[in-house]
Amino acid sequence: GGARGDTEYPPCRFVMGAHRFVMGARESVVVPEASRRELSEAVLAVAEVPEVSRRKLDAAERAVVEAPEGFRNYESSERQALVERTYMLQHVNQTFDFVQSRHSKWLNFDRAEMTILEAIELLDGLVDDSDPDTALPNSIHDFQTAERIRADFPGEEHDWFHLVGLLHDVGKICALWGEQQWAAVGDTFAVGCKFSDKIVFAEQMRLNADSQHPVYSTEHGIYRPGCGINELTLSWGHDEYMYRVLVNAGCTIPAAGLAMVRFHSFYPWHTGGSYMEFMNSESDEELLKWVRVFNRYDLYSKSDAVPDVEALKPYYQGLLQKYRIGGIVKF
Repeated sequence: GGARGDTEYPPCRFVMGAHRFVMGARESVVVPEASRRELSEAVLAVAEVPEVSRRKLDAAERAVVEAPEGFRNYESSERQALVERTYMLQHVNQTFDFVQSRHSKWLNFDRAEMTILEAIELLDGLVDDSDPDTALPNSIHDFQTAERIRADFPGEEHDWFHLVGLLHDVGKICALWGEQQWAAVGDTFAVGCKFSDKIVFAEQMRLNADSQHPVYSTEHGIYRPGCGINELTLSWGHDEYMYRVLVNAGCTIPAAGLAMVRFHSFYPWHTGGSYMEFMNSESDEELLKWVRVFNRYDLYSKSDAVPDVEALKPYYQGLLQKYRIGGIVKF
């Protein structure tokens, strides 16, 4: 279940079950980055985290601890060679210009139209080459994460958080549509400024062309201190892709939930402590708290038993409907 090569197909449209696929390099108009940013900001302003969830966050944050031994082992896991090679390809190739090219390629949302649960089913065919912790298909991990969150945050007032657990890795579906795994999975990092020494396999970053760029290699690069964490351009992968899919679909999950989707792989920030100079407000601080809390469920659920997915689908379909993404979604 790995990704296919980065092959471009002639434009075509076909129906496969309930899915309408649109494949190929289309000559469609690319949405300007400024317009995408305005859309992102509009969605972030729509839904606030319920106060009851915010109170529970304080207790949950105090319970966040270091990953237990055996998780995020990038030195001697059984998958070490594959993981290290995947990151080498990511770190050499993910320049600022490459990321912009991926925005142009993927953010027209013209690859496929299907429901979220149908997309998750497709992830049965994907095993993440960057993950040293598990070789389970990503579809299983999505439900594991959601159910671990649901156990600790029970009740309707926290159901948006349950749904985030289900959604967070769905963007990896791009690896089944021709994207290389090194541009779909793995940790993310900021591009357009100096590379953080908290990036996993950080020594590989010297092979990235941007490490010699006269602007992108400087401490702040194209950004200014206090600009806001949402202003950073991150390396391309499933986080940003799924976040943009949700925004485009009009998803009404609270801003903290969208931030979990967008930043959960941004380990140099939420775990390493890099890029803090770009944060600009109490809202950034709260987003960071939520992302850190989410991170423990993303990690620790990988050792959980395989859930009864079919029995869980009605509950999560109800949440998809509640947050306005229960029908056909454009990917």
